[in-house]
Amino acid sequence: MVTGGSRGLGKNMALRLAEKGNDVIIVYRSKAQEAGEVVAAIEALGQKAAAIQLDTADVKSFDHFFTQVSGILKDKWNRDSFDFLINNAGISRPSVFPETSEQDFDDLMNVHFKGVYFLSQKALRLLADGGRIVNLSTGLARFSTPGYAAYASMKGAIDTLTRYMAKELGSRGITVNALAPGAIYTDFNSASFDSHPGMTEFISSITALGRVGEPNDIGGVVAFLCSEDARWITGQRIEVSGGMFL
Repeated sequence: MVTGGSRGLGKNMALRLAEKGNDVIIVYRSKAQEAGEVVAAIEALGQKAAAIQLDTADVKSFDHFFTQVSGILKDKWNRDSFDFLINNAGISRPSVFPETSEQDFDDLMNVHFKGVYFLSQKALRLLADGGRIVNLSTGLARFSTPGYAAYASMKGAIDTLTRYMAKELGSRGITVNALAPGAIYTDFNSASFDSHPGMTEFISSITALGRVGEPNDIGGVVAFLCSEDARWITGQRIEVSGGMFL
């Protein structure tokens, strides 16, 4: 299950998981057509897929959501559990610290921390023993770039939550890791790149591998963390940034 799976990083994660032989449930908030296109692409790879709508900021809707998930699992897969949860859904509310509004703070909190916390909690009854959870963090929780104090703080909380989840779910054989991308060019943040001339060149200059990241740099790492080869990795924050600000 990939939240925010209709576009950007989530789409790439879903496709890379499918390439490795996994069926995928796409969770989307409003991009129904795009989610359907991802489902079709996964099916073209020979895997089964489904798409379910959910606003991950709306914690009260989670019980109903997982009732839907349970029905789809039984109807489409004849299963009562799923194996991997990728907490990828996100929003952007960039603002410098003195200008951050309470509404923007709450919006970020509800999606990037509270939503992840309680969606993962509610998922436990359907998540198989020996399963995997991957939480999306950010390189901004390690280095500081003006305009992201609130967002990065939520992701710093995700790093801490990941360790606690790994500790408390380890008895079920469930691994939990945080994946921290650096600057990635997607439709999610294209406005930031487009409105700041020279941003691509600047990011390339402070990145060891000399370029801005792409979605395909991230999806394969998620697929690896959901593979048997990653069975002994848990409670880790794995930065995938090409070496930003080393």
